[in-house]
Amino acid sequence: MKGRIHSLESFGTVDGPGVRFVVFVQGCPMRCAYCHNPDTWEMNGGTEMEPSYIIEQYERNKSFYRGGGITVTGGEPLMQVDFLIELFTLAKEKDIHTCIDSSGIAYKTTNSPEWLAKLDHLMTLTDLVMLDIKHIDSEKHKELTAQPNEGILAFAEYLDEKNVPVWIRHVVVPTITDDDEYLYKLGYFIGKLKNLKALDVLPYHTMGETKYEKLGMNYKLKGIPAMEKDAVVEKKQVILNGIRKRREELGI
Repeated sequence: MKGRIHSLESFGTVDGPGVRFVVFVQGCPMRCAYCHNPDTWEMNGGTEMEPSYIIEQYERNKSFYRGGGITVTGGEPLMQVDFLIELFTLAKEKDIHTCIDSSGIAYKTTNSPEWLAKLDHLMTLTDLVMLDIKHIDSEKHKELTAQPNEGILAFAEYLDEKNVPVWIRHVVVPTITDDDEYLYKLGYFIGKLKNLKALDVLPYHTMGETKYEKLGMNYKLKGIPAMEKDAVVEKKQVILNGIRKRREELGI
């Protein structure tokens, strides 16, 4: 089994707990307007790598990863479930903490029973899922990513059912995802998730613009300013208010 890999990073500090070895897979059906890795979109690009090779690279510097582990991000990792199963099976044999950073876009309740069974197996090998919810409103989600969000929200519920620890990530973009009404609704939705371990609310930045220019691609958010970090603290509180309200109602 080989996976299509965009790149490897040996010292990731924002990709899960501790210092991480980060695997960027190739291929993603999302077209997020603020994606800073548009070169990972093409499904057939990247370099083919075997899971054993990736574990070997991890092992070379494993002393740095105490309290950390391996994170697979992208692109969209769940587009390569078979590869992840083999990679994480090898990782668990060596007691390596495993994390998937996903948009959840690959999950659909209409997926084949075979694929869903593979996903179930993968989740038994996964210690943490970092789930990016781009927008709680489906239509606005389509405008932002060119994809609906129903399957993504269903994936969040699936992770809860499977009791897989989850960190929710949300990028706050001025004039696009900073509306308090939707932020509260996001909090109210994730407030029912008993497996919720953390909430990362991230400020939008404009560093991707240069990369798009070099790739000859149109940057859809050109002209929208970076989100101020102080403002993000206020926006996170709105989400937390929604979480708190839902948990009060559910008694959890």
